[in-house]
Amino acid sequence: MALRTDLTEMFGIDHPVMLAPMGGVAGGELAAAVSEGGGLGLIGAGGGDADLLDRECELLAARTEKPWGIGLLSWATDLDAVLRSVERRPAAIMLSFGDPTPYADAVLAADIRLLVQVTTTDEAARALDAGAHVLVAQGGEAGGHGGTRATLPFVPAVVDLAGPVPVLAAGGIADGRGLAAALALGAAGALIGTRFEATHESLISAEEAKAIVEARGGDTERSRTIDIARESPWPAEYTARTLRNRFLDEWSGRDAELAADPLARQRYRDATERGDLDCAPVWAGEGVDLINGLEPAADLVRRISGDAERALRRAAAYCD
Repeated sequence: MALRTDLTEMFGIDHPVMLAPMGGVAGGELAAAVSEGGGLGLIGAGGGDADLLDRECELLAARTEKPWGIGLLSWATDLDAVLRSVERRPAAIMLSFGDPTPYADAVLAADIRLLVQVTTTDEAARALDAGAHVLVAQGGEAGGHGGTRATLPFVPAVVDLAGPVPVLAAGGIADGRGLAAALALGAAGALIGTRFEATHESLISAEEAKAIVEARGGDTERSRTIDIARESPWPAEYTARTLRNRFLDEWSGRDAELAADPLARQRYRDATERGDLDCAPVWAGEGVDLINGLEPAADLVRRISGDAERALRRAAAYCD
C-alpha cells in the first residue's frame, strides 16, 4: 500500500516526502536524488542568485525528469530573482521566512505551485491570503533558521486554519515514524532537512556530516549568536539551530557584547573560513538522534515512506 496524500496527488510523486531547500546543502544533485526516489526535491537557492540557479538547475535537469522545485528566502530575494526562478519551470517554488505577498502573483501567474513555509499562525494566515497552494508548518525543532513553536501542537493548528489547503509538517522529522506522526496530525506529508544533510549527495563537507551522525538532539541549540558573529542580515525573529560548539559556549548569553566586539567577529570569520568546526556552524535539528550514518538520498526517501506505512499499520491495530 503506497501512501497517497494531497501532496502526492498534486505533484504526481510516489511518496509524501519533500526535501527542505537548505542553502549550501540542497543543490541540484541532492534535489534530483530525492525526486528520483519518489519525493519532491527542492534546490536551496537563497536569494535567487543567477549563477547558483544556472549551475544547480542544469545539474538537476541532467539527473532527473521528475518534478522538482526551488526554495527562496522571502526576506532576501526580489522580484527579478523570483522571475529567474520561474523561468526554470520548476513544479514548485517555496518562499520562506518573510512576507511572500510581493512575489506570490509572479509564481501563480506562471501556473507554478506556490509553497510557503510558516512559523506562526499569523504567517499561515498571510500565506493563505497570498494564494499559497501548500503551507509548510515548521516547528522550532528544525535545524537552521526558524521560529519557536513546537512541531507537535503547531502542525494541527495550521491544518485547522488551512482548511482544504494541504499542510506539510517540518521540524525534527527524520524517519518514518515522524512522517507517520505528521500524517496523523492531518498533514499531507513532511518537509525533511537535517536527515538529508547526512546523504552522499549533500553539499556539506565530510567533517560536517560526521558531526551530524555523531551528535544527539541535546547537542543542538537555537540562538542568534552565529548570525551576530558573521554579521548576517537574517531577521532577528528567526533564530538558528545548530550543533553547539566552543564558540557558542564561549559567547552564550553575551550577544550584545559580541555585537560590540569587531575583533571577536573577525576571529570568528577567520576560523570559519578555515572550516574550524569549533566555530563554524553545523546546521542541525533535534532529529539528529535518529541519524546513524550516510545513505543515498533516493533510498532514504523510499525507506522513510515505507517505515511510515508500517508505523501507521501498527497504530491502526489499536483500533481493533
